[in-house]
Amino acid sequence: MENTVLKTLEALKANRMEAYYAENKQEALDTVLSLIEKDNSVASGGSMTLKEIGLIDALKNQGYDYWDRADIKDPVDYPAFFRKSLTADVYLSSSNAITENGELYNVDGNSNRVAAMLYGPKSVIVVAGINKIVKDLDEAALRVKTVAAPLNTKRLAKKTYCAEKGICVKVDGDMSCGCSSPDRICRNFVVMGPQAQVGRVKVILVNENLGY
Repeated sequence: MENTVLKTLEALKANRMEAYYAENKQEALDTVLSLIEKDNSVASGGSMTLKEIGLIDALKNQGYDYWDRADIKDPVDYPAFFRKSLTADVYLSSSNAITENGELYNVDGNSNRVAAMLYGPKSVIVVAGINKIVKDLDEAALRVKTVAAPLNTKRLAKKTYCAEKGICVKVDGDMSCGCSSPDRICRNFVVMGPQAQVGRVKVILVNENLGY
């Protein structure tokens, strides 16, 4: 795994992203906070990883200008909030999978997360445990279909095949999903490769299993 992590870090750098290694949750938290100025506005995608390293609580408790989706009480206000998040100085997220070739692979339902990762915020910080590292995009798609999507749909109480069976209805073949449920969360499939803007995307790989 050590060689795999090193290879992935170097590949991320080659793809014009900043790459960091953290030995544990605390080191990951400290690294993220060191990359955020106190006067920065900060938004985030839904992420178990960010919660697990204590980042959301730290932002709230240490006086950062954090735009918290939990403050939205009426679902009708979500679209406006998501659009506002595109203007944040810093956007925080995890990733569904990170390939050894330095690609970030993400599958979204609403797609506010991938939209902000691709364009808008001045800085994007991605935190991911080593359990998210995969060999290539085929393995990335497989990871979403057998791990990330089933666990997230179950957590969100979605009525989908993968929530019930623990695996996508279409495991073989390409990245597409065969689910016909209106509750499906796999709607847009995004691969982030070599970046146009050097260092806008910053990836912190943590030597722990984190998130889905």
